[in-house]
Amino acid sequence: MKKLLLLIITLAAITSCKQTKKEADTTEEKTTEAAKPEVKLYTFSGGTVVANKLELFSQDTTYTGQSKEFADAFYVISHPNGNLMWDAGLPEGLVGQPEPFTSPDGAFTVSRKDSVANQLASIGLKVEDIDFISLSHTHFDHTGHANVFSGSTWIVQEPEYDFVANEEAQKSRADNYNAIKELKNIKKINGDHDVFGDGSVVIKSMPGHTPGHQVLYLDLGEHGPLLLTGDMYHFYENREHKRVPIFNTDVAQTKASMAAFEAFAKEKGAKVYLQHAKGDFEKLPKAPNYLK
Repeated sequence: MKKLLLLIITLAAITSCKQTKKEADTTEEKTTEAAKPEVKLYTFSGGTVVANKLELFSQDTTYTGQSKEFADAFYVISHPNGNLMWDAGLPEGLVGQPEPFTSPDGAFTVSRKDSVANQLASIGLKVEDIDFISLSHTHFDHTGHANVFSGSTWIVQEPEYDFVANEEAQKSRADNYNAIKELKNIKKINGDHDVFGDGSVVIKSMPGHTPGHQVLYLDLGEHGPLLLTGDMYHFYENREHKRVPIFNTDVAQTKASMAAFEAFAKEKGAKVYLQHAKGDFEKLPKAPNYLK
């Protein structure tokens, strides 16, 4: 009888321990969920780009004679520990112009309707409220209003900084350099960078389009994981067929980055938004609305 009572007591103790552990694990899980920061993604129009010579966006003749209109988005990511601006649209000198501007070579026709200061005001922010600015890369359609944020910290891949700011580039690609030359608070990185240290806003190094090209990963609460592509792909067909523009700095590097990007997107189950694709731009709520 004593042995039976001892066995019952032992089983009861084991069951109680398991229940206590289960409750502790559940509590820990709930605490982790509660501690997840609220991150908001605001989407803005940085203008419109018409690619008049779409053949520039492939190594072959697939798009010869075609043209396509691109969106040119920029974003503000609001985190409890600060605000990050991702990309900077087209030059603000286009604002107020009566007609769109076509480049001398006829390749692109561009326009922009509003300044970044006005656009930030729509979400209750001022220029000085942007703690960090990071550009997917330093082409003209991503650096437009960058110099406005001279008080912000510019997070840039070191190879991209060298690409745009070396002595030769300052002379031969002066427009590119002049678009970012007022950014003096510089944080150079090499590889991936967790902006706020909690995994919710991560810059991913994806070189090839330019030497320091990068994309942005966001872990949003209700919306879930999300990837902004920079110029990894400009439109859907190029993502499907892995076509590489002729002006990319390194084709092999681009192909490797495409493979790494797709693997990462699959691993995270992330929704992918092509920044230049009008369809994806239209899917995102525009400021003052946001994703979270």
